[in-house]
Amino acid sequence: MDYHNIDLETIFLIQPIEGYSPQISHLLSMMNYARFTTLNSVKGLRLEHLDYLHDENSNTIGALLQHAAAVERIYQHHTFEGEAAKVSDEEHETRWKAALNLGDEGRKHLKGKTLEELVAQLHEVRSITLAELKKCTDDWLYEATDFWNEKKANNYFKWFHVYEDEINHRGQIRWIRSRALKAFPNTTKEKV
Repeated sequence: MDYHNIDLETIFLIQPIEGYSPQISHLLSMMNYARFTTLNSVKGLRLEHLDYLHDENSNTIGALLQHAAAVERIYQHHTFEGEAAKVSDEEHETRWKAALNLGDEGRKHLKGKTLEELVAQLHEVRSITLAELKKCTDDWLYEATDFWNEKKANNYFKWFHVYEDEINHRGQIRWIRSRALKAFPNTTKEKV
């Protein structure tokens, strides 16, 4: 599994990361761990596992991985506002809308992608996050704007929410994985 610039030797350390400010390093350490565990939870899955729909109200593992990428992409737009982070209306409609919404729209449109394609999408989005975070200072983390329920949120909270949402859906992925592997037994000997 390609962990895309995640240092596996320090995965359990929240510490400074070269090129990033101290608090952003801590945030990125937690985001890296969340991504590491997400990628481990899908290791070895085939297309039928990724597209497995447990019931008519469920999401698939593939849809949840695309959702993680979509949430991160939209928060790039809302927090960085740099050229690399801007999401055009066309990009939102064609690439991210179904992944953000999930549900019926996701069940209809978010299928047929291999694990390699889904992981590449996660890496593509994370590459933008890494580049943009290098430009930010710790003070940026504390900049607050209007958010949910007429309350303010700072960039620190927004990026906490990005990986917190991924962790939440990773729990769903693990639950769905156990059912998908029963429905389509995996013939590989790869450990998960």
